[in-house]
Amino acid sequence: MKNKVKLIAIYLPQFHPIPENDKWWGKGFTEWTNVTKAKPQFKGHYQPHLPSDLGFYDLRINEVKEQQASMAKENGIYGFCYYHYWFNGRRILERPFNEILESGKPDFPFMLCWANENWTRVWDGGEKQVLLEQKYSEEDDREHIKYLINSVFKDSRYIRVKGKPVFCIYRSDIFPNIQKTIKIWREEAAEQGMELYLCRMEGFSKNGAEYLQQGFDAAVDFQPDSKSMEIFKKKNPRKLFTRIITRVFKRPIITKIDYNRFVNFMRDYPLPNYKQFPCVTPMWDNTSRRKTGIFIMLNSSPKSYKTWLVNTIKSFSPFSEDENFIFINAWNEWAEGNHLEPDQKWGSAFLEATKEAIMETEN
Repeated sequence: MKNKVKLIAIYLPQFHPIPENDKWWGKGFTEWTNVTKAKPQFKGHYQPHLPSDLGFYDLRINEVKEQQASMAKENGIYGFCYYHYWFNGRRILERPFNEILESGKPDFPFMLCWANENWTRVWDGGEKQVLLEQKYSEEDDREHIKYLINSVFKDSRYIRVKGKPVFCIYRSDIFPNIQKTIKIWREEAAEQGMELYLCRMEGFSKNGAEYLQQGFDAAVDFQPDSKSMEIFKKKNPRKLFTRIITRVFKRPIITKIDYNRFVNFMRDYPLPNYKQFPCVTPMWDNTSRRKTGIFIMLNSSPKSYKTWLVNTIKSFSPFSEDENFIFINAWNEWAEGNHLEPDQKWGSAFLEATKEAIMETEN
């Protein structure tokens, strides 16, 4: 009998004010600031994405986090993958997760993904207009993993594979020596009688089995994935006319792909020949964060998202009873137009589609 899958939704904690964002973006800035200022870029463009059931919530309110977990659990989500921010011992956006650890609530499985990019003014993790730089060292590697082992990984809610806490790296390709970092982490964990299950995200970094030889246990697909998107674009070329016109009239350069065509493309996309957990996204539109270089997946709907999720569940063979994760990007990336949380256009239809996909594939 095929092992059941566990859906893990990626979770963004940037929905409460912090001193750093007050300084960089203005008093009271949160992710909602970007979300609400978005405007349609063309006829029929769905923007802004505005929340419905949970409203413009503040993650300093514990009741909100309880409502999110309850909503996720009721609709087939196994757990959350919280983005974790660490800059040489300095943590950012840590309050919501700290409160989850300290209170023991919500009683809902979780894991962490270290979002280890630079913080920049253009939201791309690059090296221009850096607000907070990511630096690497052996000392920091040890300090970081000790914090995680002692404060996070021992929590009974933490997601594990064969007793090993699952920890994910968003961009392993930007480490100066990821093999050395992993060696240090495993040494520190062993001293505490613990083994780690380490994953690398494969969305914007290079994919492939050779990258797992750096010491990772598995990879995690991150949709929209740059590799599959590149192949899709070659098979579905855009008209140059659109790009030329936008440049002539100084309008934003926008890349648009049809979500339904991409779902069909992914149905036949070959599975990797190495251990990679799959991922789907309900929608994508980063207009809120970009003045140009906007990327939009047009015509997504609960029905087409459900088709993608059902196809993914059916094609995925878990690697073991515990290694049965499928990731959903994302629970609440509102400024990237990428969320399962209910909005004013679709209500809870995407969540309901998630539950239906699980029910249909369990039989």
